[in-house]
Amino acid sequence: MVGLKEELLKSIWHAFTALDLDRSGKVSKSQLKVLSHNLCTVLNVPHDPVALEEHFRDDDEGPVSNQGYMPYLNKFILEKVQGNFDKVEFNRMCWTLCAKKNLSKSPLLISDEDAFKVWVIFNFLSEDKYPLIIVPEEIEYLLKKLTEAMGAGWQQEQFDHYKIALNTSREGLSAWELIDLIGSGQFSKGMDQQTVSMAINEVFNELILDVLKQGYMLKKGHKRKNWMERWFVLKPNIISYYVSEDLKDKKGDIILDGNCCVEALPDKDGKKCLFVIKCLDKSFEISASDKKKKQEWIQAIQTTVNLLRAGSPPPHKEARQKRKELRQKLLAEHEELERQMKELQTANENKQKELETVRKQLEAAAARAAEEEKKRLQTQVELQDRFSLELEREKMVRQKMEEQVAQKSSELEQYLQRVRELEEMYKQLQGALEDEKQARQDEETVRKLQARLLEEESAKRAELEKWHLQQQQTIQMTEAEKQELENQRMIKEQALQVAMQQLKQLELERKEALEQYEEVKKKLEMAANNTKSWKDKVAHHEGLIRLIEPGSKNPHLITNWGPAAFTEAELEQRQKSWKGKKATSE
Repeated sequence: MVGLKEELLKSIWHAFTALDLDRSGKVSKSQLKVLSHNLCTVLNVPHDPVALEEHFRDDDEGPVSNQGYMPYLNKFILEKVQGNFDKVEFNRMCWTLCAKKNLSKSPLLISDEDAFKVWVIFNFLSEDKYPLIIVPEEIEYLLKKLTEAMGAGWQQEQFDHYKIALNTSREGLSAWELIDLIGSGQFSKGMDQQTVSMAINEVFNELILDVLKQGYMLKKGHKRKNWMERWFVLKPNIISYYVSEDLKDKKGDIILDGNCCVEALPDKDGKKCLFVIKCLDKSFEISASDKKKKQEWIQAIQTTVNLLRAGSPPPHKEARQKRKELRQKLLAEHEELERQMKELQTANENKQKELETVRKQLEAAAARAAEEEKKRLQTQVELQDRFSLELEREKMVRQKMEEQVAQKSSELEQYLQRVRELEEMYKQLQGALEDEKQARQDEETVRKLQARLLEEESAKRAELEKWHLQQQQTIQMTEAEKQELENQRMIKEQALQVAMQQLKQLELERKEALEQYEEVKKKLEMAANNTKSWKDKVAHHEGLIRLIEPGSKNPHLITNWGPAAFTEAELEQRQKSWKGKKATSE
C-alpha cells in the first residue's frame, strides 16, 4: 500500500498545485472541499463532510495550505483506499484539474489523450520528491521504449547531446516539459501521428495497466468445444480475453497463480501452434497464429507464473525499482565521495597547518642555531685571541730565554733542560690535540695520560735537582776541570744552537697544531657535553705545563723549584770550603 500511496500522491500533487490561490497565498477551503469530494468518489472512499469541515475550521491557525491539507488527505482518504478503484479514471480526474492550466498552448504532434498517457507515465517514472521531475536516465528509458514500439532505430548520439544540454541547466524535466519533448517529434522524426500514438498506448498499457502481452488467438470452448477468436490480455496475475481489442465485451478470465503451468501441445483437430494453460480447476487450450507467437505467449505466461511463485513484482516495476536503487546507490557513493573529499580537504588543511607550524619551528630552530653559531664563532675568536696572546707570551719567554742563555752560560743546563721540558710539553700537547681529533673516544684514557704526565713531571723535577747538584760539584772542580768544563760548555752551546733550531721547528709544528686545532674545535663541540676543552684541562693542571722561566737578575741562585734553598752566607761558606780543598790538593 505504500507504493500505491506514493503513486496516488503524485497525481494528487499535480491537481493540488493547479488550484487557484487567494490573496493570502493559500488555497481556498471551497476548492479543497471539491478536490476531496472528487478524490473520495474516484477512489471509492466514503466521504465525511463533517471531518473535512472540522479539519478546515476558520481560525488564525487554520491549515488551509499544502501543509494543512496533507494530514487530512492521509488520514481521511489515502489510508482508506482499498485498491478497488479505476486507476485510469482516478488519473483522468487529476489530469482534468491540472492540464488546462499547465498544458502547453503550442501545437503538438500528439493528441490530448496521448498527452494524458504521457503524463501518467511521467508520474510512474518520476522521482519520489517534490516538485516532481523525471531524471535523464528515465527519459532515456521512456524514449527507448517508444522508439522500440514504433519500430524505429534508437538515436543514442542525438540523446547524448540532449542529455548534456539538459544536465548543464537542470536535474530533469517536469511532466509538461516531457509532454512538449515527446509532442515536438524531436525523437520520432519520420513517424506519423498514428504510429506515435500507438507507441504511447503500448507503453502506457505495459507500464501503467501492467499489460505484459496482448493479441488475438483462438480459444477452445469448454462446452461446445468450438474454436473462437479472442483478444487476450496478459497481466501479472490474470489473463483476460475479449471479443475484440476495444475491450468492451469481456468473455472471461484465466486466474494465474504459482500452481499454474503452460505446455505446448501437438497439432490436432486441424489446429496448429497449440498450447495449454493448466490451472487448479480447469485447463485452457489456445491456438496462436504462428510458431513465433506461440513461443512468445508460452514464455510470457511462464515468466508471469515464475514471478507469482517468487512473489516478485512485474518486470517493468522491478526494473524501475532497480534503476531507482542504482541511482540512490550512485548518489550515496557520490555523497560519500564528497564527504571523503571534504575529509581529505580538512586533513590537507590540518596538514598544511601542521607544516606551517613545523616551518615556524624550523625557522625558530634556525634562528637559535644561527645565534648559537654566532656565539660559537665569538667563542672561537676569543679562543684564538687567547691562543695568540699565549703564543706572543711564549715568544717573549723564548726571547728572554735566549738573552739569559747568552748572559748566563752557567745556567746552560737548566735552560737546556727547560727546552727539553718545553719540547716534551709540546709533544704532549700535540698528543692531546690528536686525542681531541679522535673526538676523545675514551675520557678515562686521557685521565690516565694526565696521571702519567704528572709522574713524568715529578721525575723530571728530580732530574733537574740532580743536575743542580752536579752543577755545584762542577763549580768545586779544579781549573783543569774548569777548562774541560769550558770545552763541554762549547759543546753544549752547539747543542743549544741545535735546540734553537728545534725550537723553530717546534714553532712551525705549533702553527700546524693551530690549524689542526681549528679542525679539532668542530669535534670539540660534539664532545663538549662529555669532556672539557684541552685549554681548560691545561688551566686546571697549570703546574704540569708551566714554563720554566729564568730567575731574576739578582745574585740568588735559581732552581726549577724557585730561589735556592740556601742563603748567600752559606754559599760563601761553601766557596771557602771548596778553595781550601783546592789548596790542599795543590
